Amino acid sequence: MGSGQASVGWPVYNGGPDGDHYSRLKQINRANVHQLAQAWRFDTGEKGGLQANPLIVGRTLYAYTHTQKVIALDAATGKLKWKFDSGVKGTQPARGVTYWTDGKRGRILAGAMNFLYCLDAQTGKPITSFGEGGRIDLGKGLREDFEQQSIALTTPGVIYKDLIIVGGRNPETHPAPPGDVRAFDVRTGKLRWSFHTIPHPGERGYETWPHEAWKTAGAANNWAGMALDAQRGIVYVPTGSAVMDFYGGDRVGDDLYANTLLALDANSGKRLWHFQGVHHDIWDRDFPSEPALFSFRSEGKTVEALAQTTKQGYLYLFNRVTGQPLFPIHEHTYPTSTVPGEITSPTQPLPDAPEPYARQRLTEDMLTTRSPEAHAWAVKAFREFRSDGQFLPFAVGKQTVVFPGFDGGAEWGGPAIDPVNNVLFVNANEMAWTGGLAAADEAGSPGQRTYQQQCAVCHGMDGAGAPPAFPSLVDVGKRLTDQKIADAIRQGSGRMPGFPGIDEIRLAALRDFMRTLGHSPAAKELASGPPGEYDAEPYLFTGYRKFLDPDGYPAFAPPWGTLNAIDLKSGKFLWKVPLGEYPELARQGMKDTGSENYGGPVVTAGGVLFIGATVYDRKFRAFDTGSGKLLWETELPFAGMATPSTYMIDGKQYVVIASSGGRDPKGPVGGEYIAFSLPR
Repeated sequence: MGSGQASVGWPVYNGGPDGDHYSRLKQINRANVHQLAQAWRFDTGEKGGLQANPLIVGRTLYAYTHTQKVIALDAATGKLKWKFDSGVKGTQPARGVTYWTDGKRGRILAGAMNFLYCLDAQTGKPITSFGEGGRIDLGKGLREDFEQQSIALTTPGVIYKDLIIVGGRNPETHPAPPGDVRAFDVRTGKLRWSFHTIPHPGERGYETWPHEAWKTAGAANNWAGMALDAQRGIVYVPTGSAVMDFYGGDRVGDDLYANTLLALDANSGKRLWHFQGVHHDIWDRDFPSEPALFSFRSEGKTVEALAQTTKQGYLYLFNRVTGQPLFPIHEHTYPTSTVPGEITSPTQPLPDAPEPYARQRLTEDMLTTRSPEAHAWAVKAFREFRSDGQFLPFAVGKQTVVFPGFDGGAEWGGPAIDPVNNVLFVNANEMAWTGGLAAADEAGSPGQRTYQQQCAVCHGMDGAGAPPAFPSLVDVGKRLTDQKIADAIRQGSGRMPGFPGIDEIRLAALRDFMRTLGHSPAAKELASGPPGEYDAEPYLFTGYRKFLDPDGYPAFAPPWGTLNAIDLKSGKFLWKVPLGEYPELARQGMKDTGSENYGGPVVTAGGVLFIGATVYDRKFRAFDTGSGKLLWETELPFAGMATPSTYMIDGKQYVVIASSGGRDPKGPVGGEYIAFSLPR
């Protein structure tokens, strides 16, 4: 790409198949970025969490609405060209679509829940020769009774030749389908290859699971996206944890290929190399984003490399051809679990460098000093916790600190790389959460047992949740009708996956428990059902609990979110700055605290890094890539928790971001795409 061209697109999720979030455009640069002004805005007419990174091909921008309608806009004006409504109501995050062309006609491959649609890029009409009438059901082929498999394509697949390679989002509790990585023919929709992330008999890694675990184990799925080395035909696939997230008594072993960075032959799906970042994960430490590919010169040779970020705050760097780490990785010993049936891995891998980009252990001297009252509360609460850094197994009856929390270090936005200067930029969350286990109440009602097995992992044993990410279910029957509750359970909502396999009897029992915490006629009928059909795990997660003070602010000292620049050759930090703030605290003089942030950065040859992401201040910012200095900021109508895109039309460079809000319970919620450019 170059700024002298009349039109330069953003044709692949996060900029290119290499996942580096980089553009060679430099019309907007350090010297003039402060002049940016709104060029256009498009209101989707829907309110909810937009996370899409728009594609720009030619003069057209492709993106989603909140309910997963696909839209095509004029990229220079923001005017709607077409909208595709599949009729399937999207309730899961949708982070982008995929574009393919045979050189004559383009196709848009777009997920809507468990379906992958193929659309004509010019008209938005389904191409009926693809799959079954223009779509394929991703639930098919994973396990028997495909209609009961819960899978959603939240992050777009990657295109290699005439293949689209996809993963999917699975539930985090039983039942869940396996996280197979699959390649489909982009013309016909036919399956071309499949890689089993839960190995079948005779496949490498089978011995790291219990015997025949592939029949019942679930997840180990790629929900975060993939990167592609098209020249070598290698696709890089990071995977998440296996179910259930926080107790693994039924999956004793290292559990390959969960929590693994896979390098697969993109032609055949054959494993080339792998690295497992967490053995037998019981902390929900998924690899949260696709890796970013880069190259550099060392001792007169070119090293083809990749960078993989993590929720723990580690950055892993590898030779992407051989899988050899660029900095040594050593196995470190950690405490074993005391929970009956749980057998944790004795060691976990840590890189010698770079240093983590997020703090690793919460101690009492780090607690908030925002006010004497808040500090006293935090000290009292903290002394009830177990806090000893990474990979401390959960205990029964005691809360354990997870720091950085379940939503970071790095999250799904992923890093950006300046390939000229070999610098990686990553935004990080530094929230503290706690989690624990409780023995399942085997004597409880069927509705209670279902709630414990499927719902308590997010909403807590008491239903209080951790709003807004995990809403409270207290008095949900007063707020929602039975039908809306049923729809949410079957189809999912927000971060919650759907449970399409739940039958009417079990659903009624669950609704009754949620509403009355008691028995119902339906529950009594269920109690006489087949023995063991609804058995829960013996130990259950007590729910996500964010460590906040009584006023709702983090109960420990800032920074609560950062933006980091790391030299990829030396592993040294070049700079670190807080990212985001709480407006009400800033007005009181407590500025630059950093805040939770979701959505990644984009870097340009003009020396500018663009990022939204911050939850509470709704800012869209531009930083100097060399120094971390803030060059420009503007307030969006709603928080921009998405990765921006940059492109050029008719010689003018634009940067566009989705603005929707949704994570701040006090903030406004909407659904707009807003583009900025320099004045003429």
